[in-house]
Amino acid sequence: MMQFLRRLVVLEPGEAPALLASFATLFLTFASYTILRPVRDALGITSGTENIPYLFWGVFVVMLLLQPVYGFLTSRFARSVFLPWTYIFFAVNLLGFWAWFHASEDHTWIARTYFVWVSVFNLFVVAAFWSLMADVFNREQAGRLFGFIWAGASTGGLVGPAIAKKLAVPLGAVNLLPLSAGLLLAALGAMGFVIAWSRRQGTQAVAGAPAMPERGVGGSAFAAFSQVVRSPYLLGIVAFVVLMTWVSTFLYLEQAAFVKQAIKSTDERAAFFAGIDLYVQAASLIIQFLLFARLFRWFGMRVLLAAVPVLMMLGYATFALAPSFMVLVVVYAVRRVADYAITRPCRDSLFTVVSREEKYQAKSLIDTFAYRGGDAVSGSLYKAITGGLGAGPAAVGWLGAVVAAAWAVLALALGRGYQARSSGTRG
Repeated sequence: MMQFLRRLVVLEPGEAPALLASFATLFLTFASYTILRPVRDALGITSGTENIPYLFWGVFVVMLLLQPVYGFLTSRFARSVFLPWTYIFFAVNLLGFWAWFHASEDHTWIARTYFVWVSVFNLFVVAAFWSLMADVFNREQAGRLFGFIWAGASTGGLVGPAIAKKLAVPLGAVNLLPLSAGLLLAALGAMGFVIAWSRRQGTQAVAGAPAMPERGVGGSAFAAFSQVVRSPYLLGIVAFVVLMTWVSTFLYLEQAAFVKQAIKSTDERAAFFAGIDLYVQAASLIIQFLLFARLFRWFGMRVLLAAVPVLMMLGYATFALAPSFMVLVVVYAVRRVADYAITRPCRDSLFTVVSREEKYQAKSLIDTFAYRGGDAVSGSLYKAITGGLGAGPAAVGWLGAVVAAAWAVLALALGRGYQARSSGTRG
């Protein structure tokens, strides 16, 4: 097993247990989430594609309300306390939604609430996990290990959609929720091992220095906002995330409009989205296992950060020239593969050169509040240009290409800031 693992990733002594437990945590978390995502997308269409931009605003408002709560928890409680309770909280919520769906015949408002909740769940749970990773592993380890750990997401992303695709129609999409809750609780067990390993030796212990104390990070519930405003580097990450969401949301809403016309049943829509997820995660897994660490070593952060924006600029231009459903599905799938395999590991590595407080507080703000703020604004923009101005798919394609070009320029600048911080120059 160890020999096989060493072929996939460069390991230093003592890292394997934490690496495998981190992989398992993300694997189970994403298996749980990717069971829920096809159900969310199918129910989002059921509640009306014209209402999806409003649902994005609902997610944003919820993030705005929850961010101070999350900031308070991270400032006052050790990670071994608030991270497990975050997972338990969302698992209980899943069981509550399952009971609610079965208690009511009209699912319209339940579906809308569930759509908002799943988006919040995904960002908070994943943000909490990667805050832990940025705390447990240092910058040098991140370059070697984060690609492999992110492969846990794609592996879980294969299992979750496979379950959803197989069971959504015979069992009913809603009845997948308790299974998702069980996987989330299993992820909690693997996370406990990572926390215990970090407590025993931690990132700094591997390098021969004292381990990080097990405590809250301090500060106030609103500390994340001031951390971001004071740091040009963190503001750059905010802008990067916002432009990334614009590129994604335009494609997501275009796909939803096509699927609404082509597939009428909610359970069949869930199975369709699960099938797309299955192929996306399989491709992402191959890249993460076999290529990411080598690409990071060969080209460095700047090139990899800018590679996906450039790829999406070309993808949007292709869709603008040939605005068909097949081209749309391929471009959106390529974007998601590139996001999982390249952009996300790079984006999480950006936080290895910030303070511990910023890893838990500012990172959560950016991964949740800024992310869904970008979704909300871009969703409203999409609604305005397609509904208000009557723009067609080709116009959406050209607008997306322009946004992706701006994203590429910003990625290069952000990569420069990362390199400056890595070499000891703060930005």
